[in-house]
Amino acid sequence: MILVNTDYISGKNLEMLTIVKGSTIQSKHVGKDIASGFKTLVGGELTAYNEMMNEARAIATKRMVAEAEALGADAVVNIRYASSAIMQGAAEVIAYGTAVKFV
Repeated sequence: MILVNTDYISGKNLEMLTIVKGSTIQSKHVGKDIASGFKTLVGGELTAYNEMMNEARAIATKRMVAEAEALGADAVVNIRYASSAIMQGAAEVIAYGTAVKFV
């Protein structure tokens, strides 16, 4: 499966199938959430949240790819990510793109 954030793949003619997406809602352990809260007082990177978002993007991408594979797609083009806070310490991440077959 080829994954790109462009609307084309060099050297390939594409037949567009449909939009595909994958999403997840992730949260951090309350202890890490409290520790990150203290970190906001002094500044710096919130590594626990960085890890949470990286994991969420990976899960969302995997689910998007599974949806594309179920359609018989060869690739997903024009991939985008979006996130939103659901509640303090939890975020939804969605990955979406266009499933395509090579012609």
